[in-house]
Parts: sequence; C-alpha cells; structure tokens
Amino acid sequence: MASPITSFATIGLRAEKITVEAGISYSDQAKFFIVGLGDTAVQESKQRVRIAIRSSGFHQPTGRVITANLAPGDLRKAGPRFDLPIALAVLIEQELITVDLEKLKTMAFLGELSLDGSLRHVSGVLSAAIACAKMGIRSLVVPAVNGPEAALIPGVEVIAPASLNELVDILTGIRKPDPVIPPASAAAALPDDLIDFSDVRGQEHAKRALEIAAAGGHNVLMSGVPGAGKTLLARAFRGILPPLTQEESIEVSQIYSVANLLPKDTPLLQTRPFRIVHHTASGVSIVGGGQIPGPGEISLAHRGVLFLDELAEFPAQVLEVLRQPLEDRTITITRAHGTVTFPADFILVAAMNPPEYSVGGAQKIQRRISAPLLDRIDLKIDVQAVPVEDLQKKPRSAETTTDIAARVRHARERQRLRFEKLRISTNKEMSVRMIDELCPLDEASKKLLQQAVLRLGLSARSYHRTIKVARTIADLEGSEDIRTAHVAEALQYRQNVGA
Repeated sequence: MASPITSFATIGLRAEKITVEAGISYSDQAKFFIVGLGDTAVQESKQRVRIAIRSSGFHQPTGRVITANLAPGDLRKAGPRFDLPIALAVLIEQELITVDLEKLKTMAFLGELSLDGSLRHVSGVLSAAIACAKMGIRSLVVPAVNGPEAALIPGVEVIAPASLNELVDILTGIRKPDPVIPPASAAAALPDDLIDFSDVRGQEHAKRALEIAAAGGHNVLMSGVPGAGKTLLARAFRGILPPLTQEESIEVSQIYSVANLLPKDTPLLQTRPFRIVHHTASGVSIVGGGQIPGPGEISLAHRGVLFLDELAEFPAQVLEVLRQPLEDRTITITRAHGTVTFPADFILVAAMNPPEYSVGGAQKIQRRISAPLLDRIDLKIDVQAVPVEDLQKKPRSAETTTDIAARVRHARERQRLRFEKLRISTNKEMSVRMIDELCPLDEASKKLLQQAVLRLGLSARSYHRTIKVARTIADLEGSEDIRTAHVAEALQYRQNVGA
C-alpha cells in the first residue's frame, strides 16, 4: 500500500500541499515513472533518486516498476524539490526502511538530491514553513543549508539533514536531529555603495522632495540635464528609508526565496531592496511571469525602491504595466494554468532628461509616458545642474543621510500610530474614505486645492494624492493638522508632474 508523503509546490508566494506516493509493480525490466504534471526537473528526479538511493547503500530489487505520483494531478509542479519525498516514498514502499507511518503524517519534506545522496538547496522553503504553521504540520524536513530559513517561522520543528542517510537515521530513531537555530535579528548594515546625502552638492530642493517621498512612501520623478546628479540622488535615497520591520523582512525574504535569489548565508533579508531596471528590460521581467509565474522586478522591489533610469527610453507598453501595481500595490499574473498574485508595494523613483535632451523631444516623451502613469507619481523634481563653484567648495553644514533618516523615522512613527487599527502603515496607502476621516482640511486649504484643480486641471486621483503628500509634510514637521503651507508645498511638486 502506498504511503503518502507530504511536500509543497510553490504557486506564486503560496505553498500548495502536494501528496507524494510510490507504487510498485513487477516486470522483466526495472522502470521508473513520475506522474502528476511535473516539469523537466521533476521528470529528471527519477535518475537522481535512483542513483542517490544506491549511493546511500540501499539495494533495490530488480524487476520492479516504480511509479511515483504527485497529487493533485492537475496542478503543475516545478523544480527538483520533490527528490527527497519521492526517494523516501520509494524506500518505504520497497520496505527498505521501517518508519512510524503515523508520525510521518505530521511531517513535510523538501529537498534536491545529489547523486551521492547529499541534499542540495531548494527555493521556496520559507513559503513551505508558513504553510506548515497554518496547516498544523508539526515538522518540516529541508536540506541543512535551508534550515535557518525554515526556522524563521515559529511553531514548526525544523529538521535539516545533510543527506538521505542522515534523514533515514533520524526517521528510524538511530539518531536525533541536530537543533536548527533561527538567524538572530540584528541591525541592518548599510550597503557598501551607499551615497551619503552630505556628499551630494547643492540640490536642496531635490533632497527635500526625496525626504518627503521616503517619509510617506510616495513616488518620485526627477527630470534634469545629464550629469546633474539624478542617479546619485536615487542611490542616496535608499539610505534614508526606515529599516524593515521583522514582518516586512519575512515578506521580502519569502519573495527572494521563491525567486531563488535568497543568499544562502543570509536567510533573512534586513535591508530594503533597491532594484535598478534598465530601459531594455521586457514587461515580463518587470512584472513577472513565465509558464509557472515567478516574481518580477516590481515584486523584488517590494518594501523597497524600484529605480527606472532614463524613463523616456522605456517602451510605452512596458511602462503601462506599472499602472495597476502602482495603484493596488500588487500584481496579478494570469496564465492558462491559473492566476497568481505577488506583492508589489514599492516606491517608484524615476529619472529622465528634459525634452530638449531627448531624441524625439517632447512628443516622444508624451507618447511613452502616459498621463495616467504620470498621475500616479506624487512628486516631480527639476534637478538643475550644480554651479561649478558649488562643486569646488566643501559644504559647511550639509545634512547627512543620518540626519534626514532620523526625521523620516519620526514621521513614519506618527503614521504607525495613526494607522495602528488599520491595515496600512504609510500615508500613500490611504483610501479616499481614510483621507476624509484622517486628513481634515481647513477652509483656506480647501480653497487652495479648489483653485489648483481649476488652474492645473488636476484629476480626482491627483487631488487625493496631493492631500496624502501634504499629510506627510505635516508629519515631518510634527504637526497634527494639515495647514495651508503643507498643501501649498505638496501642490508645488504636483504642479510639475506631466510638464
């Protein structure tokens, strides 16, 4: 009788339970089949499993036909993660090992096998650990290198053997599993290539706008002549963002685990992502996709920054795919075999040259950067060339990244307290109803906004986004109320958007 083994397939960020079974029949020749809608890597498991079992010292009888079934059969499975549960099911079914089948029902298994029986790193372990905690599965067995990653989720016993033989010894009671220690939380180290704001000469107007963007999570577009410092400012921007919370770190680490980009020696990412996308990038690489959809750049930038340099050089159809995630902070990818949703809550920082420095001029920019996309950008900054005399002299009292980051943290803390009963954390996430309830305006501010709508032709979206930016400016100032000066400054940035 086939003994079911629990494993997981990754669908988007969700881990879907897979039941692995092995059945034995008899023939003149030994054969091995894997059924259950697996990709090439899954089909190749039979070679890895057969040799790994032999290398681990188990002698398989001849003349047997082994069929491994991965259920449900209508769900696509990808990758080598099923090697370990397949091997375990085969060993049990051929009575080569004797284990407690009741205990086995409380366990789940993931792992790729080397030909010598050792276990290799697999992706999506963090999603599997989260699924185990939700489903009440007591133990998760993963390769030793994945152990610290799985141990991030409390309530699940992590067993992390280095080889198939070690796992068999654990399951048969010959040895006890080594304890797996979850990685300790520590203050995130700043990136080595971080630019300090004090090293950026001039550009006080741009620095102020970036501070507002970091404090409220707002999107930014910098327009200026080549060499004015737009890229330098963007690289400095990441340094003033507040550190990731523990919950955010796990979210980001889960995305990178599914994308198989999680560093093996860093199971918990603690610095905000900063993704630079070149204008030659395809729409699929930006939003994600593939036969079995994986996360794209906008999801890899989740809780961090997506930097698009030379914005006007991106094809219009590529830029248009940003509209939905900029509004919803998620991206939904639909394929013939189903629909998956990835988080995409990022700050867009874009840079471009003004029309006179762009091949094709203003008409090209208007064709490629649509009004609806510009409408979703809260702050536009004109980055002027810095006078040579300012470049040659040392600034006397330029603010450092640390100074600005402290103000950003205080503003974020005010937002955290304001939204502690809601499912949001920054001003940019407020709905229209929340704006009405939490951002009352005095008569002077209402009149100013009314005039701006008439004079600038602001859309309803722009109107509400202006109030969000004004709320952030007030938070930076430590003000409980939004005053006319805050609205006026917010309109100053909005006025240039689309120019």
